[in-house]
Amino acid sequence: MTIAVPQQQLPTALAAAPPAAALPTVVGAALRVPVVTGERVEYANLDHAASAPCLEQVRDAVDEVLPWYASVHRGAGFASQVSTKVYEQARASVRRFLNARATDAVVFTRNTTDALNLLARSLPKRTAVILFDTDHHAALLPWRGPNVRRLRTPPSPAGAVLELDRALREAPVGPRLVVVTGASNVTGEVWPVAELARVARRHGARIVLDAAQLAPHRPVDVRALDVDYTVLSGHKVYAPFGAGVLVGRSDWLQAAEPYLVGGGATARVTDHGDRLGVAWSAVPERHEAGTPNVVGVHALAVACDVLGRHWEQTTAHERTLLARLRAGLRTVPGAHELALFGPDHDRVGVVSFTVGGQDAGYLAAALSAEHGIGVRDGAFCAHVAVHRLTHGERALRASIGLGTTEEHVDRFVAALRTLVTEGSRWEYELRDGRWAPVDDQRALPPFLR
Repeated sequence: MTIAVPQQQLPTALAAAPPAAALPTVVGAALRVPVVTGERVEYANLDHAASAPCLEQVRDAVDEVLPWYASVHRGAGFASQVSTKVYEQARASVRRFLNARATDAVVFTRNTTDALNLLARSLPKRTAVILFDTDHHAALLPWRGPNVRRLRTPPSPAGAVLELDRALREAPVGPRLVVVTGASNVTGEVWPVAELARVARRHGARIVLDAAQLAPHRPVDVRALDVDYTVLSGHKVYAPFGAGVLVGRSDWLQAAEPYLVGGGATARVTDHGDRLGVAWSAVPERHEAGTPNVVGVHALAVACDVLGRHWEQTTAHERTLLARLRAGLRTVPGAHELALFGPDHDRVGVVSFTVGGQDAGYLAAALSAEHGIGVRDGAFCAHVAVHRLTHGERALRASIGLGTTEEHVDRFVAALRTLVTEGSRWEYELRDGRWAPVDDQRALPPFLR
């Protein structure tokens, strides 16, 4: 549907923004948090891999569009027309961000997990699915049945290419799908996506790229990589408003029953007495039933536009901080960095590690309570990968992004080294399986009281 809305009356966030040179800033960059000693310190957020903070430009764009918010499509009201334009223009922003093909469908979802489950529900019958076993659970679990083959991840990218080639030669005749990860959410290591795609092409297979961990750190070029489908989450790319996306070839999606059924997915419903006749909408609306998340989709589109204008600054910033982080960890007694392919392999700003003789959860709790540092501990929704690399232990993960500073990295390294060599200054206890400081007097923010 084409809607003509007077250009001068649109929110300015819909106009193309000029190029900018400065590194984008995030909401909460100067956030100060309480520690158990009674002080307040600047929060060192080293948990970007779980969810990135909101870009200030995204927040401003959301504030600007909120007064215009209305339900999209089929609305005669002017606000509905504006919201529809906001929603549909977001597809162009995502397509541009990924350099996707003009014919690719852009289907908005809740997140990467939702997008991969949607694709799994859309596969032709008896599709052979091949994936590597160290993937995130979102990429590992949606595929079920006898035609799913999980490959043990080899110790090198070249080995992964050979394993895939072998598996595809042995795959049943018929449709085939290869699932690959752009960057590991455990180790940050970048996978050889283009090489894997070439192997898939040689065997007539399609390939889906889980770009959730790669897209916040590096440009993702769908055409250069030659992948058929790409999925990512807004909350990983500094737009934490509940939107994700599946971008890719439309034929399988068009042939599949809707992922969800309801309003928007239906072109026509007719009453036949004992049954209802339904004609489903075409892609993308076919898989976007219900009132969509217009605000979240707009936030995702703005984040894509902002990141797309700042790759040079973003990658230089993260490269410097990652080198500083990894060098600092080497000074911590007993720290062992995890790697699928080896310490020298290319990676984004994600580092997981163990510290010999130390409980990861305990260290994470002490880093937060005593030093105002946020890291992740556990198995990061990639249990096979973490347990294999740690021989069954839990790990710590420090991940950097646009909100990270050199001071954050240095404070983290110094605090971890102090905890390992001198111990914590506070007493901790296990509560429901998690370590927590005893007699924790840290006040929650007013909106939680």
